[in-house]
Amino acid sequence: MDVSFLQPVITAAGPFATVCADVTHTTENADTELGLRVRAIAERLTEQGAPESVVEVVRSRLLEANDGGDVATLRGRALVVAADGSVVLDQALADSPRQEVAEYAPSPDLLPVLRQSSGRVPHLVVVADRVGADITVSGLRGLPDEEEQVDGDSFHMRKVKVGGWAHNTYMHTAENQWEENAGKVADEVTSLARRTGARFVLVAGDVRARQILTDLAGDSWKDLVVSIDEGGRAAGADREPVDRRAAELVAEHEAHEEAETVEKIASAGAHGLAVTGTASVVEALRKGQVETLVLADRPDDEQLLVGDSPTVLGVGQTDMDALGTHGTAVPADRALIAAAVASAAAVVVVPRAAMPGDIPVAAILRYTDDSTPSAQ
Repeated sequence: MDVSFLQPVITAAGPFATVCADVTHTTENADTELGLRVRAIAERLTEQGAPESVVEVVRSRLLEANDGGDVATLRGRALVVAADGSVVLDQALADSPRQEVAEYAPSPDLLPVLRQSSGRVPHLVVVADRVGADITVSGLRGLPDEEEQVDGDSFHMRKVKVGGWAHNTYMHTAENQWEENAGKVADEVTSLARRTGARFVLVAGDVRARQILTDLAGDSWKDLVVSIDEGGRAAGADREPVDRRAAELVAEHEAHEEAETVEKIASAGAHGLAVTGTASVVEALRKGQVETLVLADRPDDEQLLVGDSPTVLGVGQTDMDALGTHGTAVPADRALIAAAVASAAAVVVVPRAAMPGDIPVAAILRYTDDSTPSAQ
């Protein structure tokens, strides 16, 4: 997972309020229920010493769903608010959080945010008809979804039974217009697929429009197409089956990525291109060797020492003495994530049971040197 969107978090000044909250807004009593949840979160932050200015920012952001708008469709939301009241992270979660977080601490608690974040797989959803398509771009480094609309010409859009010599002309004109409109959609999808690195393109809507569009698919996305019969562009069309299928595909890709990453640890470790265990990973992060940091979703209760930048870190004072600096104790998972963000490494969170040897952390490396330990 590309975690560059966390850069504003690790460069901000703490302490931080970290919140993963249920903001579901689909019941008759949604306003009241959300208000009660937010009040409880605010009280927890206050009890931990959060200033009122920070608590008020959290409260106002979470209550936005009560005012309607796009945020009312969210089920879960993650916030990180810095000590000065600035919002350094505001992101949708995949669903109502499995683990609610409301913490005010010197460092932000980002592991549950990453574990529950939505849209970690870049993809496109295309709902097509014979005039054009509505295109949704999701999963871009934690950014909100992008909505695109492509429309062609609606003239002669229906094949009509006019009879006589004009019949074939009308049919041919309509088919040509469908193909021309689909061509405009295909061009836009090609551009978006290349820009986003989409992992799949879900195509829904009118059956003939889908057929023409997939026939026109460019090389950058023709092998990424998944087509479903549900969905449509008409007012009142049910979007739920399309969103459900997109969520299923995201989950499938995430599971594949996790399995592939764990397998890579074993295969790369045999050639020295992966390391396991906290000490070895810390050393690799200090040297900028880490391509992908792999964290178990249940970390050990251990701490690291962090100096004046996220990559100046060690497992004990001996490491910091060698670096010629003092360190502040930080929970290991938080220090490791910050170092990964600072060194432009990816982060993958996997179930603890999937980690080889029940280890809390591993890393796939960009390169090795003579001091790189083999994977244990």
